Amino acid sequence: MHKHNVGGKNLILSILLNILITVAQVVGGLISGSLALLSDALHNFSDVVSLVISYVAHKLSRRKASNTQTFGLKRSELVAAFVNSLTLVVLAIYLSYEAITRFYQPVFIQPGLVIWLSVLGIVANGLSVLLLQKDAGHNLNMKSAYLHLLTDMLASVAVLVGGLMMKYFQLYWVDSLMTLLIAIYLLIVGAGLLKRSTKMLMLFTPEHIDIKEIVREVHKIPGVNKLHHIHVWHLNEEELHLEAHLDCSEDITMTQFTALSIKVEGLLYEKFGINHVNIQPEFHREDPKDFIVQD
Repeated sequence: MHKHNVGGKNLILSILLNILITVAQVVGGLISGSLALLSDALHNFSDVVSLVISYVAHKLSRRKASNTQTFGLKRSELVAAFVNSLTLVVLAIYLSYEAITRFYQPVFIQPGLVIWLSVLGIVANGLSVLLLQKDAGHNLNMKSAYLHLLTDMLASVAVLVGGLMMKYFQLYWVDSLMTLLIAIYLLIVGAGLLKRSTKMLMLFTPEHIDIKEIVREVHKIPGVNKLHHIHVWHLNEEELHLEAHLDCSEDITMTQFTALSIKVEGLLYEKFGINHVNIQPEFHREDPKDFIVQD
């Protein structure tokens, strides 16, 4: 299984670019008197915080295991993905509220400075999106950061379209419409990411794993009587764990069981991508033999 090496350098660059956008929008908002720009500056500042959370989680996840942290802090990126996806959903609801409100209470501003600052936002956020695009396909934490930035870029496009429409056609409702469409998109992708990160944090069986298929394949190995009491979960996106009881068909020695377990581990890795296996050996033990047993 190929392991994609996710780097944190691109996150640092994205953080710096978003700080630049935030400062520019605060200055522009104060000069133009645009409440919309100041609100967007606050939005970008929240994204800086989200990116910092992603970066810290990325660094923490690389810490080595210890006596007090036997898994290290590998799940920190899942926590960051959960927090960031939750903020995406909250932000989508807030943007929807603002967009609907402005349909009835249009905000009239000087559009010139808004247009130029929206172009700056498109360029800077677009560059940040490109920086994180590759890592987003391999890491849930990076994907949450990527979606924040992609949404910012789309919001800047909406601001640009709204600014042009206000300047040349006095169509002030366009900004609200674009914002509402972006909010709907954000709600869809944010909810999906939130659902996925929640399942991982709650140790749900990964969707691509079929417990019954695992059992069928393991039972084909000579010496296996029954695999049961099974748990399969993601430690993080790179590590898939399985623990189970393995009832042997014969009363074998430890050496023989070691050879048997190596076969089981090889099968689970090659066919299911499970890279950490913990098996408890049994022979005629009186305990529940169901595939899934409540501990």
